[in-house]
Amino acid sequence: MTRLPRICLPGMPQHVIQRGNNRQACFASEKDFAAYARWLREYAERYRVELHAWVFMTNHVHLLMTPETGNGISKLMQSLGRRYVRYFNYTYARTGTLWEGRFKSCIIDAENYLLQCQRYIEMNPVRASMVESPDEYKWSSYRCNGLAQASCLWTPHPVYQALGDTKEIRAKHYRAVFRGHIEEALLKEIRCSVNQGMALGNERFKAEVEALTGRRTTRLKRGPKPKAVM
Repeated sequence: MTRLPRICLPGMPQHVIQRGNNRQACFASEKDFAAYARWLREYAERYRVELHAWVFMTNHVHLLMTPETGNGISKLMQSLGRRYVRYFNYTYARTGTLWEGRFKSCIIDAENYLLQCQRYIEMNPVRASMVESPDEYKWSSYRCNGLAQASCLWTPHPVYQALGDTKEIRAKHYRAVFRGHIEEALLKEIRCSVNQGMALGNERFKAEVEALTGRRTTRLKRGPKPKAVM
C-alpha cells in the first residue's frame, strides 16, 4: 500500500512517535537520555521547531512539537535520528539500524486536543507502571507543564499559556487535567491518529486541513463484503 504523504503545516502542532526497531531498547542509561535531549534541543533550535511536551521511554519517544516551516519536523527528526544512532552504535559496539523505519506523526487540533495529547504523552510512564505519578519520571515534560519547572527544551503552547496569568496558576490548572483516567475512546483516537498519520481533531478541523493540503485526514471506510459467487 502506498504511504500517504505527511501532513505538516507551519504553526500547527504535531504528535510524533519514534520507536526502536522491533521494540528494542534505544536508551540503556541516563547518559543516553541526556544525549538525546541535548541533540533534540540543538536541532529544534536549528530547524525552528517548538517543543511543548515529550517523554523518553526505554524503547520509544513521544514528542509534541510545532514547526515554523513545512519541513522543520522532518529535518529535526532525520538529523536527530542519525546522530543518536551513531552515538548509540559507538557506545555499545553495535552496528545496524536502531529505529523502526520512519517516525510516525499526526497534526493536532490545538484548541480541542492539545492538552489531552500532552496528558497522553506525559502519562506514558504511569500506564507502563514505571512510576505512580507523572512527576516522578525525570525524562518527560510533566514537571514543566505541571510543576512550572524551567527547561531549555520547553516552549509552552498558547493553549497552555491561556490556562492562567502566572506560571503557578497555569501549572495548577494543568494538573487538574490529569485528574481521573483518560477515556478508552480518547486513547484509541490518539493512538490511531498518530499511527496512521491522520489528523487528530473534530470534523471541522479535519475538513479545514483537507482543504489546505488536498490530503485526506480520515481513514477510508470499509465497503460491504462482496457477495459469494454461486
